[in-house]
Amino acid sequence: MVLFLFLLFFGAGETDSAIAAGDVSVPNALEEARNFHAISETLLTSGQVYPSQVPDLQAEGVEFVVNLAVADPERNVDEAFAVMSAGVSYLNIPVLWGAPTQDDLTFFFDAMDARGERVTLVHCFANFRASAFTYLYRVLREGVPEEQAREDLMAVWSEALFEQNPVWREFIDNALSERPGMSP
Repeated sequence: MVLFLFLLFFGAGETDSAIAAGDVSVPNALEEARNFHAISETLLTSGQVYPSQVPDLQAEGVEFVVNLAVADPERNVDEAFAVMSAGVSYLNIPVLWGAPTQDDLTFFFDAMDARGERVTLVHCFANFRASAFTYLYRVLREGVPEEQAREDLMAVWSEALFEQNPVWREFIDNALSERPGMSP
């Protein structure tokens, strides 16, 4: 029952029909992570990566994982050890959901700059922090046209979610206005 409630509230991409059918197994494939989104062959975003998905990281070619979630003993307590044990580089930048900062963003930009061409997964609990930070990185550091990057952002977010979480719209707008034309 606890596993069912965990998957219901923090599920990794389980469909309503799968839950209704009683299939509450924890997903193994990386693509089954909550709100998984492949931006390119070398850049992926998702919600929480479960221990059962860690072996799939290397099989999928992921060489670097950036976790933007805060430490949580029920969701990601062993994540760093599991990921690094699989031979994948790992970095945690704990971004507070209700208070993302420009310092967090700068640290993220530095990490992404240092990754080189490595296949990278950026994740958090539900892929909202990850997709927002990745959107800003692509626009401000990589020079991806804003409209193109926004399509990937909105594959995860919605206008309703921005209305419910105005701190994130403000954070994104401030980053875009404070760092115009920023280049690597």
